[in-house]
Amino acid sequence: MTSVPVIPESAPFTIEQRAWLNGYFAGLFGRGDVNQVTAATTRTPRSQALTPLTILFGSQTGTSEGLAKRTAKAAGKRGFAPMVLDMAQTDLNRLASEMNVLVIASTYGDGEPPDNAKALHAAIMADTAIGATPCAQSLANLRYAVCALGDSNYTQFCKCGKDFDAALEKRGATRLAPRVDCDLDEDAKFTEWLNQALAGFSDAGREAAAAPESSANATTGKDRSGSTAAASEPEPAFSRQNPYPALLLTSRNLCGPASAKQVHHVEFDLGDAGLVYEAGDALGVLPHNCPELVAEVLAALHCDGEEAVLTPDGATTSLRHALIEHYDLAKPSPELLAHYGGGGGGATALATHHVIDVLLSRVDVRIAAVDFVRSLKRLQPRLYSISSSPKAHRGQVHLTVGAVRYEAGARRRKGVCSTFLADRVVASETRVGVYVHSNKAFRPPTNPDAPMIMIGPGTGIAPFRAFLHDRQASGAKGKNWLFFGDQRSATDFLYREELAALMDSGALSRLDLAWSRDQQEKIYVQTRMLEYASEFYAWLEAGAYVYVCGDASRMAKDVETALHLVIERAGGKTATQAAEYVQALKASKRYCRDVY
Repeated sequence: MTSVPVIPESAPFTIEQRAWLNGYFAGLFGRGDVNQVTAATTRTPRSQALTPLTILFGSQTGTSEGLAKRTAKAAGKRGFAPMVLDMAQTDLNRLASEMNVLVIASTYGDGEPPDNAKALHAAIMADTAIGATPCAQSLANLRYAVCALGDSNYTQFCKCGKDFDAALEKRGATRLAPRVDCDLDEDAKFTEWLNQALAGFSDAGREAAAAPESSANATTGKDRSGSTAAASEPEPAFSRQNPYPALLLTSRNLCGPASAKQVHHVEFDLGDAGLVYEAGDALGVLPHNCPELVAEVLAALHCDGEEAVLTPDGATTSLRHALIEHYDLAKPSPELLAHYGGGGGGATALATHHVIDVLLSRVDVRIAAVDFVRSLKRLQPRLYSISSSPKAHRGQVHLTVGAVRYEAGARRRKGVCSTFLADRVVASETRVGVYVHSNKAFRPPTNPDAPMIMIGPGTGIAPFRAFLHDRQASGAKGKNWLFFGDQRSATDFLYREELAALMDSGALSRLDLAWSRDQQEKIYVQTRMLEYASEFYAWLEAGAYVYVCGDASRMAKDVETALHLVIERAGGKTATQAAEYVQALKASKRYCRDVY
């Protein structure tokens, strides 16, 4: 058993500080040593017994993990011995041995659990359907509370957290605090849940609730947003709440004139901001709404735009400025729908459309400017995978952004941030609010000699451009294999010249391309994976790390199916054995995904 450091009573700390440090060490060195620490801290009446607390997180890109670490810091100050645990590191048997568990779970895509939560989610949901009682694995000794994170723009809002909450109850666990479903930018809601949950776990927690954690230090939201700082790490100077106004250096279209797409390479100057990022991180970008859309909204409201309204932070500004920079004009809120459509038909059917659709659906309905902005959500930052390496592009950060344009309901629609960066920013003139979103689960191999397989069609190439430049700059010797593709080679071959140069230098060992529209039969990256199954499996057996970036709804699922087939065919394994092989890759952090 690992020896756990214990802060002696003679150390120059308060009782609370000693309790927190002992709890921190207990969590750091593992649950098996909690009793040792608790015993050591209760030898004298002046010491406080520490309550074991496991903080279980399910996170795709770091938000839940960051909140879990922040929760551990708060719990350590309140008489707990916290341990932060990745869901990939636990199973039902381990859960059955726990007493107190806080679950912080994100949802991404169409209600899917994060990659690190999939195995536990599948296990805990396996026999918890209605009528399936009693469950095979009881958790009757477990006390818990759940914080679900999500984005209400998606139909399956917070589904993963809701699933865990219901399944734990179904298996006999005791809920000590109501589940909270946190939307984007709901810091206060998370803080209230944390205070209530910790109070529910011990009498000491109830007394400590009189001095709650400041909501300004909590961050929640969709899994590609928010702070991921560990409890012991300093807060960054620039963040979601305080973005850095970065000067735009360039925004140029990477696609040919005949392309059906528009993908921009975007560069920002970080100056002396001190923003620190690594290959694999994301950049939060605060966009502005399209002025043309704002003009349509103002016309529908019968306003001239000069009406005085409040921003989400309570400052007074003009209606036009508020709509351009502060409020979301995409999915309408329930309050706006109720005002325009009530409980029946009408605007209620427009819930999946945009604010302008609601306004135009009932031209006979009026709403005051101040009431209108009260019904809107705050305009949220968008996260993009960083496509540069700080080792190769000092003082800069690059993005690869596909402009979103489509028609719905006989109206042309624009992606808020993507078209902001493609159409409305001016090089060397526009400053854009940005911040770094750390994604520690998506990094190049720490071993510079390890092989790396990257699968990133379309804008999914972004982090792999960063990975390749990063490994080249550091002199890593590991082989690198990239699968890339899009619609047509002539118009959609992003970074063609750069990739050719990386091949010539040896930094890119192998490049396999898949163009879906250059021939009658559609060819995708997963097609190429199966074509080269023997080589792919040989790389896996040699210790290769596999990375996937791009569309979660179809591409990532198809790639995972292809990965199973590669292992079955080239490795001579059954479907069950292939699934176990993939699970082992995930557990060892050799299969990582940045999907959206």
